[in-house]
Amino acid sequence: MAINHWPACEQPRERLLKVGSSALSDAELLAIFLRTGCAGRSAVDLARDLMAEFGSLNALLEAPQTEVCQLPGIGPTKYIQLQAIKELGLRLTREELQDPESMRSSEQVGNYLCQRIGSYQREVFALLLLDNQHRLLQFLELFQGTIDSASVHPREVVKVALQYNAAAVILAHNHPSGVAEPSRSDRLLTNTLSSALDLVGVRVIDHLVVGRKQWVSFADRGWL
Repeated sequence: MAINHWPACEQPRERLLKVGSSALSDAELLAIFLRTGCAGRSAVDLARDLMAEFGSLNALLEAPQTEVCQLPGIGPTKYIQLQAIKELGLRLTREELQDPESMRSSEQVGNYLCQRIGSYQREVFALLLLDNQHRLLQFLELFQGTIDSASVHPREVVKVALQYNAAAVILAHNHPSGVAEPSRSDRLLTNTLSSALDLVGVRVIDHLVVGRKQWVSFADRGWL
């Protein structure tokens, strides 16, 4: 049955207006974005199918188009709608990071990085470039593959920092295993990059190692 034939008190949009967005399930919120269902399936039904298939919002929004569109009733248009949700979330978090105090909070930076690189199936090394008030200038993914001192080139990191006239940086990389505990090579790499950037007056204020739903901050552990 189409949602507009449901009792008004059960329709997601009307429920949101009445009880607030936090009272709605993930599937109900997704249904508002999906807007329409397909033959014999409402938008809520499709949203529930998606959540059952992928298990979490993060897994759904990170899934490739080929996997998402395998589900009945989900085509390119609905995949585009899902990607728009993901991008809006990232942009909202990025706006919050414009506050200098946010960049001093490993929790807020960690949440942002989990969204950006936490679910990647390959290792990625990234930089958050900051101005002299610790406002975010740019987020860049620089290297892919095995992240160690052999694959992450200090010269390139320094070059990018100077290109953006950064006063400070936050280093970041992910562990595809989902376990965020830093390795010995992670600590050696941090020391190498810190020394190289220090030569040009750029301070490394943190290095975050990111898993799927967790992160470890070098600054919080007193390693920087």
